[in-house]
Amino acid sequence: MSDSTIIETRPNVALVTGAARGIGAAVACAFLNDGWNVALLDIDRPGLDKQIAGIDAGDRIISVTADVSDPDQVSMAVATTAAHFGRLDALVNNAGIAVFKPILETRYDEWQRVLEVNLNGPFLMSQAAVPEMLKSGQGGAIVNIGSISGLRASTLRVAYGTSKAALMHLTKQQAAEWGGLGIRSNLIAPGPVDTAMAKEVHTPDIRADYHDAIPLNRYGTEEEIANAVVFLCSEKASYINGQTLAVDGGFDSTGIGLPTLRKTP
Repeated sequence: MSDSTIIETRPNVALVTGAARGIGAAVACAFLNDGWNVALLDIDRPGLDKQIAGIDAGDRIISVTADVSDPDQVSMAVATTAAHFGRLDALVNNAGIAVFKPILETRYDEWQRVLEVNLNGPFLMSQAAVPEMLKSGQGGAIVNIGSISGLRASTLRVAYGTSKAALMHLTKQQAAEWGGLGIRSNLIAPGPVDTAMAKEVHTPDIRADYHDAIPLNRYGTEEEIANAVVFLCSEKASYINGQTLAVDGGFDSTGIGLPTLRKTP
């Protein structure tokens, strides 16, 4: 018999916020498909239950109900994840809300709540998660989900766009302070994505305008955003830190679209 010691290796663990639907749920599934264990966090308990019921992953997945803007709930959520899986390797700060109103019609409480969730949430979640990541001695990765609205202004998005622009700078602060500890922090800025909400609120005219402004001439999918997230958390992205990756079909790189140069359907 061999005298060599058998070292048990456990799968990497990701904690994904805002995971009851949409991009967050797609990110969780992408991690699972890549062999990770995953904790799905959301404030919506029924939504989480429905999402978990539709994923056949056994004990590789858990759900945690928490409000990311509440420090006590955040601490509980991270501790629950680490205790269940024995480690934490990646945090995806996806939870977010939006208020679509002109600046003069945006109430202070609406402004405040958007920043509480979209900016305070990632700050609190990251503060709680990093000490757990450091326990493994292997570092970890944080991916903040921003928005193209944090890169370019548009009407009706004063609170949302401002929160995402601030989140971009928070990502750089995290990269600067935690990079030396082996924690990489990056941000993904999705462009127009075919989420359930977009399908409900984007009229045919809005969709046509977006198509004209996107060089790839289409909306992105939740899975395309999720694939980028998993990449940034993987060893393949081991030297990427403090960056904003616009996953937007070229929307941010383009000024006025040129629909006459595109092929007609």
